[in-house]
Amino acid sequence: MKPALKLAFVIGTRPEAIKLAPLILLAKKTAGVEVLVAVSGQHKELLDPVMNFFQIEPDTNFQVMTNDQGLAFLTSRVLESVTWFLKQEKPDYLIVQGDTTTVLAASLAAFYELVPVCHIEAGLRTYNKRSPFPEEMNRVVTSSLATFHFCPTSQSARNLEKEGIPNSRILVTGNTVVDSLLIALEKLQSVKVHLPGLAYDFFERTNKMILITGHRRESFGPGFESICLAIAQLAELYPTIDFVYPVHLNPHVREPVFRILNKRSNVHLIEPVDYAAFVRLMTHCYLILTDSGGIQEEAPSLKKPVLIMRDTTERPEGVEAGVVRLVGTNTQYIVEQTSLLIDNKEHYHQMIAKENPYGDGSASLQILNCLMEKI
Repeated sequence: MKPALKLAFVIGTRPEAIKLAPLILLAKKTAGVEVLVAVSGQHKELLDPVMNFFQIEPDTNFQVMTNDQGLAFLTSRVLESVTWFLKQEKPDYLIVQGDTTTVLAASLAAFYELVPVCHIEAGLRTYNKRSPFPEEMNRVVTSSLATFHFCPTSQSARNLEKEGIPNSRILVTGNTVVDSLLIALEKLQSVKVHLPGLAYDFFERTNKMILITGHRRESFGPGFESICLAIAQLAELYPTIDFVYPVHLNPHVREPVFRILNKRSNVHLIEPVDYAAFVRLMTHCYLILTDSGGIQEEAPSLKKPVLIMRDTTERPEGVEAGVVRLVGTNTQYIVEQTSLLIDNKEHYHQMIAKENPYGDGSASLQILNCLMEKI
């Protein structure tokens, strides 16, 4: 019997997998819904552990990655692979999440094959084509190709309305990353998580821990140099605080990080960790220094302040709510703002007292209900 609804998901990177997992799991449990999951292979080493954690088995893997390939080559390989996939499967909807090269190419393939595109986390904007690069243009183009737009906040919905997208095709749901976080926190109650690179008793003996991530292309070069110098200064100023940095695999990140920070005794440079381990790090940290998008949405639910080491953010709701703060890549300003949160308890508690502006964990249910009503 033909299913009432056939959904195809295409996933490229770890954040996409994290944010699509709750919708995939919910759809798989729903009668009359057939689910197909394809991965592009854009982030194989980082993607597989997330899929395993959520117990999602891909139906196909395009394995598009080759060494040192550029964005144009990656885009063309994903476009060709997704086109073949859609021709074979003929889904009712293609579902993509976010702003990666996989999202852009998959959406274009669906447009060519006349398959409606559902864009999750739609409407984020910095209005700067090169920040973040290439993500800002990826999501702008995806918005022009998508049929349905599932927005995390009212602000992102307004962005789309200004661009002429009909309100009838926009739904504000909150962000699915909150759904994922709630699933992960429940799983971690019964799962022992070890973090390679840290001692088994690290969380028991650490006085206070600051978590760091960084990977944005626009910061490669001087930006990462400044970030690393700021961390080095903070490590010297606060020798009893541990700084944990899972270092991204990109060589443009690893070179300055290891050159500047490798010999600091209270800076722990570890390999990238899986999603479960990262959630554990977030739950134990005092604050987070990052240029990530997803962390800005997750951390407020855990009552952790976030300092964003970027000059712009497509998630202004967190800044407006006071749960995150833009600090750029200026060494002195990063040190000043981090020190303020360490030294000023009142200031710290003001940041963690706010509600998460990115939702309550019901986004996946709202999205699935909407798609089932459209068939």
